[in-house]
Amino acid sequence: MSKPEFVYVTYIETTPEKLWEALTNVEFSKRYWFGTEVKSDWKVGSPFALVTDGKTTDTGQILEADRPRRLSYTFKHELYEAMREPATKVAFTIEPYGNLVKLTVTHEGFVEGSKLVGAISTGWPAILSGLKSMLETGKPLAIPRAALGKEELTRS
Repeated sequence: MSKPEFVYVTYIETTPEKLWEALTNVEFSKRYWFGTEVKSDWKVGSPFALVTDGKTTDTGQILEADRPRRLSYTFKHELYEAMREPATKVAFTIEPYGNLVKLTVTHEGFVEGSKLVGAISTGWPAILSGLKSMLETGKPLAIPRAALGKEELTRS
């Protein structure tokens, strides 16, 4: 039996460079990722971390950084014991199509019976919808936590 994976594809009216910057810039990420900072120097082999309210929620290592085409890293949840599983892999593929960019996010390598895959399956669509909104309108989405099975998320 194959391991579960998550794939999300969206089209964003932006450039590959602006999308890359949005995926890798600490200040920009806080605006669409519910206050979360993406931290790395984005060089292959370097550490990666997601930090929310001063707490490291997820860690990993940069596997690929081909600006502005492809970014991938390992992903290990650190905050909630129930979702601490072996590291998985996240990959962002950026393809330009005129004034649009096709963004494909693949998150794979989950263990059978993974609790993390359920969390990222609701989390990634909200995060990527916020990313798309920020790039296209300059405004974050106010996605209620109830939509994710949680209370209201606030964005800075």
